[in-house]
Amino acid sequence: MQEDLISFFSEDINFDLAQSDLYSIWLQKLIKTYNKITGDISYIFCSDEYLHKLNVEHLNHDTLTDIITFDYTHAGIISGDIFISIDRIKENSNSFSVTFEQELTRVMAHGVLHLIGFKDKKQEEKDEMRTEEDKAISLFHLDL
Repeated sequence: MQEDLISFFSEDINFDLAQSDLYSIWLQKLIKTYNKITGDISYIFCSDEYLHKLNVEHLNHDTLTDIITFDYTHAGIISGDIFISIDRIKENSNSFSVTFEQELTRVMAHGVLHLIGFKDKKQEEKDEMRTEEDKAISLFHLDL
């Protein structure tokens, strides 16, 4: 049995992912559906300010974003660091009229899908990403 290699951290905010074991199982199941292997994946939950700084320093984007994914995938072993702004998740959940948990789940899937190889720069890529996010969310059954 493979050791759980998906980790969850909080950087500059006080955030604890409830039922992280269920998220870890779901993410491993998601990766397996694409015939990939789960490597070391770290989710780092942070503030808008922290993520904005990363966005400027590493991507030259002076904008707010909900997620930045650093891809370390090699030879089909999915690995990376996924930074998620909890501030953006809260705001977007209100804007999209979904729960915080629903938006968080969508963004967490989005990060893994980037590691798997999905892009979202062009409109057709965005459409495909949304379809794959919906499929990923359907795999997730969180009993709260």
